[in-house]
Amino acid sequence: MSSFQDTVHSRLFKLQIKDTLFVFLGCAIYAIGFSAFILPEQIVSGGVAGIAALLYYAFRIPVGPAVLVINGLLLLIAFKALSRQFVIRTIMGVIALSFFLSVAQSLFEAFPLVTAGQDRFMHLLIGGIIAGIGLGIAISHNGSTGGTDIVVALLAKHTRMSFGRAMQLVDLIIISSSWLLFHSAETIVYGIVYLLVASIVTDYVINGTRQTVQFLIISKRYSEIADAVNQRAGRGVTILKGEGWYSKKDVEVVMVLCRKYESRYIFTIIKSIDPNAMVSQTNCTGVFGEGFDTIK
Repeated sequence: MSSFQDTVHSRLFKLQIKDTLFVFLGCAIYAIGFSAFILPEQIVSGGVAGIAALLYYAFRIPVGPAVLVINGLLLLIAFKALSRQFVIRTIMGVIALSFFLSVAQSLFEAFPLVTAGQDRFMHLLIGGIIAGIGLGIAISHNGSTGGTDIVVALLAKHTRMSFGRAMQLVDLIIISSSWLLFHSAETIVYGIVYLLVASIVTDYVINGTRQTVQFLIISKRYSEIADAVNQRAGRGVTILKGEGWYSKKDVEVVMVLCRKYESRYIFTIIKSIDPNAMVSQTNCTGVFGEGFDTIK
């Protein structure tokens, strides 16, 4: 038992080291996209980064230290409502993000990668994509960069507002506040577009590699379909026992999990055996276990 526990602890330690390295990598990528493409164009995003950007545009306060201080204040305010593990992960992520933002801002101010104003919308898209990739990498490896998630969690806890609605409200308030500084509706629109682009890319990075499909197949030739999927497609098959409510007869349901790119081949197999089979296809956010992703 002791040997088994040692093995488990060793694997967990290696996993934590790996996650930490990827969180650092994600923060570095985010800092490059934000500092090189977003700050020069004076675009205000949501979250703590958006507040820090406003402070930078108004008072020339560096973004990195501002992110660190704001997140520190938010953690102090919400400390009792947060779990110990979340606080530790957030502190680590915030310190890494602040460091990389400070380095990236200094670097791109000395050696600008883009010329502000030449192609603002394209810079917004590139910055949003790069920042989204960075956030996606950090979050998919159990990282947390804190931010207004803390405020949103408190709002959702003490009001009837959903987490998603609270997040949208907070981000919209931050982006809209850029009007006080620039008096420009265009800047607000750009901020919303940047937020959408970064969010979509983040979601894709987190879930894109986990795109799987679940098939539920009802057919009298279920055993042949199961054998074919197992042998020709190399995918595991589970037979579920069911009952047709109208016919009151027992039916066998073939359940198959596969990668999205394999779904066309599964359909080909089903059609070749029983063109009249009833097939349900459902997209899955993630499937974990042998043959798919490992549980992180």
